[in-house]
Amino acid sequence: MRIVFHGSNAASFAPGFADLLDVPHEIALLSDGLDAPGETEAYAAAEVVIGIRLSEAQPRLSARLFQVAGAGTDAVDTALLPAGCALCNVYGHEPAIAEYVIAALLARHVPLAAADRQLRRGDWHHWAGNPAGLRGEIGGETLGILGFGHIGRAVAARAAAFGMRVEVANRSPVAAASPARAWPLDRLAEMAAGLDVLLNTLPLTGGTRGLIGAEVLAALPSRAIVMNVGRGPVIDERALYDALRDGRIAGAVIDTWYVYPDGATPAPLPSALPFHELPNLVMTPHMSGWTQGTIDRRRAAMAENVNRLARGAPLLDRLR
Repeated sequence: MRIVFHGSNAASFAPGFADLLDVPHEIALLSDGLDAPGETEAYAAAEVVIGIRLSEAQPRLSARLFQVAGAGTDAVDTALLPAGCALCNVYGHEPAIAEYVIAALLARHVPLAAADRQLRRGDWHHWAGNPAGLRGEIGGETLGILGFGHIGRAVAARAAAFGMRVEVANRSPVAAASPARAWPLDRLAEMAAGLDVLLNTLPLTGGTRGLIGAEVLAALPSRAIVMNVGRGPVIDERALYDALRDGRIAGAVIDTWYVYPDGATPAPLPSALPFHELPNLVMTPHMSGWTQGTIDRRRAAMAENVNRLARGAPLLDRLR
């Protein structure tokens, strides 16, 4: 079969990919813009496309499988898939994202870098004998997780191990015993009122856009923080900015955004609003799931789908 990796993100999974295939296949790495000689033709003729986006900007496909090199499919216009073409996504990022979440929570209470800088100047502010240097703990705080899929479950398990109370808001009933309480999505503001941390893990769909809006943010206690490792627009952009700017919540840790690099603007700020000027915000560039472990797990899962396609077996994580 002819397999193409479309774009720099997908190409990250190419090294070692052939070694995981049951039989040899023709593999090509194509640029994001498909602007090198022969790339447009290779893309159009591929039987398997591995990539993260599909739009009118790409040639028409004749593929049997469009394998998204990630969990989110909001950049894939499914109307452009040819008849009979399977669409699959892939996970494997949940351990990395769960570690990111826990690291961010711990960093708010365990100021290792600040204590190091201070002590190098002879400042013993965080010394055990100084009442002003007392710090908090994440154990005993209440974490509210919006969405209880792969990421939500991984975060919940680790948060519970630290002694956090975990509550969940989810579209479907939550069968797992780990959350202290499960809420329906239409009571998200009610859940928010009792939280120390509100974490979004949801993908972007028509039903999730703006789900965390001004009403939910206003319901959070002033001590609370917001975290986003799902998709940026699940949290209303203006409402979040206003809540942080006005100090109505204590802070935020945001990894998924409203503006991303593209060919025309390779290094934009991640929002049209000046989030970068806010002192109560930690900003990261959609890095929470980007680890070698994620690469390895996703590479193996995508190669297995190619093997299954070749032998006519059911595909993993098939969406259509």
